Amino acid sequence: MNEQIARDVVLVRAIETADEKREVLSEDDRMYASRSARELAQWQASGKQAEATSDDFLQQRSEQIIKRITERTPAFGVFAKRRNGLKTLARTLPILALLLGAGLDRITDPHRVDLLSAPLLLIIAWNLLVYLGLFIWLFIPSHPLGWPRAPMVRYLSVGKLSLPRKLPHALSTGLLSFMGEWAHLSAKLTSARLSRTIHLSAALFAIGAVISLYARGFLSQYEAGWESTFLGASQVHGLLSFLFAPAISLFHLQGFSLAEIEALRFPQTTAAEGGARWVHLYASTIFLLVVLPRVVLALVSNWRASRLTQHFPLDLDQPYFRKLNDSIGVATEGMLRVLPYSFTVDEPRHKALGQIAIMLFGEQGRVMLRPSTSYGEEPQDVLRGTDLNDAQVNITAVLFNLMATPEKENHGAFLDYLVKSSTRGIAVLLDESSYLERAGEQADKGARLAERIALWQQFCQFHKTTATLVNLLDPSLHPLDAGVGLKLSVAT
Repeated sequence: MNEQIARDVVLVRAIETADEKREVLSEDDRMYASRSARELAQWQASGKQAEATSDDFLQQRSEQIIKRITERTPAFGVFAKRRNGLKTLARTLPILALLLGAGLDRITDPHRVDLLSAPLLLIIAWNLLVYLGLFIWLFIPSHPLGWPRAPMVRYLSVGKLSLPRKLPHALSTGLLSFMGEWAHLSAKLTSARLSRTIHLSAALFAIGAVISLYARGFLSQYEAGWESTFLGASQVHGLLSFLFAPAISLFHLQGFSLAEIEALRFPQTTAAEGGARWVHLYASTIFLLVVLPRVVLALVSNWRASRLTQHFPLDLDQPYFRKLNDSIGVATEGMLRVLPYSFTVDEPRHKALGQIAIMLFGEQGRVMLRPSTSYGEEPQDVLRGTDLNDAQVNITAVLFNLMATPEKENHGAFLDYLVKSSTRGIAVLLDESSYLERAGEQADKGARLAERIALWQQFCQFHKTTATLVNLLDPSLHPLDAGVGLKLSVAT
């Protein structure tokens, strides 16, 4: 599916997930949207003489729900049509860069071509440094640059961070959740678009500087020269020979000798013809070392952005989508892999995990229970033979006992390793059954239970995961909504 369809689908999922009490969308609304979407998807597919796909169904369903919410809450329609901040940036930044480049000569002598021009040398040096950084970064892709920051990514992905007024609480919560989730899901697309804009702006900045250099040459008589406190003629000759070598070789421009460089030292100058030669050398060098590479990089980023726009990478194996796809008969078996930590799972609890898998994936849901990791064991040793990105596994969940006290060095290290190693995200199951058994009929059982749950939830949030409370002796106490399922971590 393309970017717009994926955005609508993720938006609807966020709203349905937040609307647990059915305040925004009733059960009838959801069933009607699914039924209408199924009929429309099948009708469109029959016209193409093909089978209805999950993409078609999800597109039609999201359109139905967004339309229904917009009719009831007009302010939501404004949000749904909101544009991201990249469009404005992509239009203004290149133009601004061109104008700034064109005004670069205002800080230099308008009647002189400085052989050691600081602005022009800085343009070349900066871009060469950027190329070096990009090359080095090819070999360390797992470490984020740290820029742009999360708020900027969110703005560039979803636009203004504020919400319209007079929205129902559940709807506001869903929209806030959507903004964070969409910023993460579209991070690669946002990065590609931002890179395209930056590379294009850098190229136009250099073009503006060259155009200004030539334009002033038509109205002024350039003289060439140089001066330096620390460099001698031989050093300047070596530097310029190395810098201008590609342009001289490819464009067959006139070279220069050491004697000529010595003759151009301030206060001596050449005639106007000498100034034109150095303008051509600088312009050709900037074209080869700045404009051409930046344009190529912009084209590569544009290709990446176009590919991601047309084929947005949305994981349709998540329980929310699998449950919806089941209504059009395209759902397949779903696998829940459970990794207990310092937790011995007996037979009743094992069966309960199977019921949870059915809650998540329907009747075809299955559970894969792995051996428990002992307290204090190193996760990289225990999970050495486990493929955390196995395509046959739809969800990997860590199972903790609510009775345990979370520790950063043990439980936290286990979570950190899993979050870092899994590209599809990690869920956390927090079983309360043993805690309730031990608490018995204590008077303050409810308050102590709430405190313990809050402690674990804060702990999991600190480690970039979300704890989902379950009861493995009675799963019906905390049923997992088919449209919600487990919340997964964000891989870092």
